[in-house]
Amino acid sequence: MKLVLKALLVFFPWTIRRRLLILLFRYKIHPSARIGFSFFYPVHLEMGAGATVGHFNVAVNLEKIIMNEKTTIGRKNWITGYPLHRKDNFEHAEDRMPVLIMGKDSAITKDHMIDCTDTVTIGELTSIGGYGSQILTHSTSIEHNRQNCAPISIGSRSFVGTRSILLPGTSLPDSSVLGAGSVLTKSFTEPFCLYGGTSARFIKKLDTSMKFLTRTERPR
Repeated sequence: MKLVLKALLVFFPWTIRRRLLILLFRYKIHPSARIGFSFFYPVHLEMGAGATVGHFNVAVNLEKIIMNEKTTIGRKNWITGYPLHRKDNFEHAEDRMPVLIMGKDSAITKDHMIDCTDTVTIGELTSIGGYGSQILTHSTSIEHNRQNCAPISIGSRSFVGTRSILLPGTSLPDSSVLGAGSVLTKSFTEPFCLYGGTSARFIKKLDTSMKFLTRTERPR
């Protein structure tokens, strides 16, 4: 019955649906935030002022989604995790937390797959751009013959190009660019750099005056 209720709520007018989501699921949704026709049901949800979720997104099996002020999730994104109460595949991962955290003014565009088996953090004013990128916090360990997971972190004022793949435990620094079609297999720390390729490597330094990498707000 709970699954049926969730499906039916998707089609309620937003003003009514917002009230029901707060009442039934104890979500924290700012009056100016909005969710389109999306099956968007983490255990806990916090949406700040101006945060928006577009149409045809799916978000399930996450412990929490935090969308800070003016964050945007576009259309047709698949955001999933592995329920925290289930220990069968990740009993060794004691600190695992299936959470998506989006910093102020960050954006996930459309047709991306975000695996939050472990925590995914997207910094302020950062964009997951284009189409078809995959952020994967879990994979099969060939060495240990089991599922492993590790968090992924993307810094502030950074850009992830179309059809990129980010693997468990990786990170991008602030004010950096991951080129289109790249596979991120390790963590980088130096800001104002272009990283790219398969596997991603340092490509070149970027001008510190580039407006995207130093911006204080996202264009509307």
